[in-house]
Amino acid sequence: MDRPSNFNVSAKATSASVTADDRSVRLGPSLSGTNLERAGDYNQRVVMQIIRRNPDITRNEIAAMTSLASATICNIVARLMETDLVIESGQRLGGLGQPAMRLRINPKGGYGIGLSIDGDHVTMVSLDLAGTVRSRSTRRLAFASPNDVVRFVEEGIARIKRADAIGFDRVLGMGVALPEHPERDDPSHRSPGYQDWSHVDIRTMLASIVPWPTHIDENVAAAAIGEAHFGDGQDYASFFYIFVGAELGGGMVINGTYHRGANVRSGGLGCLPLGTNPTEVLRDVVSSSAFSNRLQAAGLDVALLNTMRALPAQYASHVAEWLQDASDSLVPALAAVNCLLNPAVVLIAGRLPVDILDRLAAAVHSKFVAAVPDRATAAPIARARLSYDAPAIGAATLPLLDRILPSDAILIKRRTSAQRPLLDAISVPLKNADS
Repeated sequence: MDRPSNFNVSAKATSASVTADDRSVRLGPSLSGTNLERAGDYNQRVVMQIIRRNPDITRNEIAAMTSLASATICNIVARLMETDLVIESGQRLGGLGQPAMRLRINPKGGYGIGLSIDGDHVTMVSLDLAGTVRSRSTRRLAFASPNDVVRFVEEGIARIKRADAIGFDRVLGMGVALPEHPERDDPSHRSPGYQDWSHVDIRTMLASIVPWPTHIDENVAAAAIGEAHFGDGQDYASFFYIFVGAELGGGMVINGTYHRGANVRSGGLGCLPLGTNPTEVLRDVVSSSAFSNRLQAAGLDVALLNTMRALPAQYASHVAEWLQDASDSLVPALAAVNCLLNPAVVLIAGRLPVDILDRLAAAVHSKFVAAVPDRATAAPIARARLSYDAPAIGAATLPLLDRILPSDAILIKRRTSAQRPLLDAISVPLKNADS
């Protein structure tokens, strides 16, 4: 299908920055109404989401799922097809009457680029509308400076272009995920330029090399958002998320929305006291940095932790000891989470080899079920589907959430100028989709 002549998603953003609060509008003292434009935009995003999560669905099935009129669905689908966001995938055979056309998301209809900056690495991925990672670059950098990151992004974008991994005219934006508490990093190991982050504006820093809107969030929040939309969130609407990185972070996703708390400080799992010693907290045991310190003390190479391969046999006893300590330490915290929040599942991700995350989840689950009074209420504990590159994938999800995916913020009339309607984001005039 030919693209409309006015199609343009790659223009540099000139509007206000998109903040975490913009993506998580709370219904509190600042209640806001909506209008037909925003209701129409929301309906279009909902239809997009249904098609993405239910490949080969028909228009009549969408109407039944959304309770919208069939004519409304036909109009919405026509607009989504006009802009190459949705494609037909053949006829549904075997029913009565004229065979219905099946619908699928067009993976090439839009892309997000995600950058994750952490204390021990920098990773950049590109993601299509189906949630498939189209390219990945990662580099082990201890406390990368702003100049390090700029060079990494320049090289990464050049590599994506050479590989023709994505259509740059369909990029909807770039997400950047950052450490929540960089001040906790050990100053003795920081690079000379690491302190420059305290006075660097990331959007300004990337403006000369990133010709798209830039969205910024914290690593764990971004990872949980990515999991909600492209990982296990497709099976569980509400879950508690744990990310075992250089720090230990957590967060609650409720009905597909990441909840940040009254002061945007929820999910501080690593800050919970460890036993009766008030100077020890959970991240001192359960984090990739704590695990690395244990391996270093044993004279083992910690660089192998930054691969997705299993560790060599000589690591086995040290891994087993850490898993024992980490699972013991997590159980009291998760017992409180289970009682207070009642998640459908607890998902564990992190920058550790997949087999270690699987073993950690299994050990915690076994001890957790034995510890709770009513086993029937114990949430299952499992490794998150996205796991290793979750913050970068989550960062790539942020521009898709702003432009394509449904969220409560879409309905708020005081939406910022940076939040454009779905079809307006690709320069196609928006018509009301509510009738």
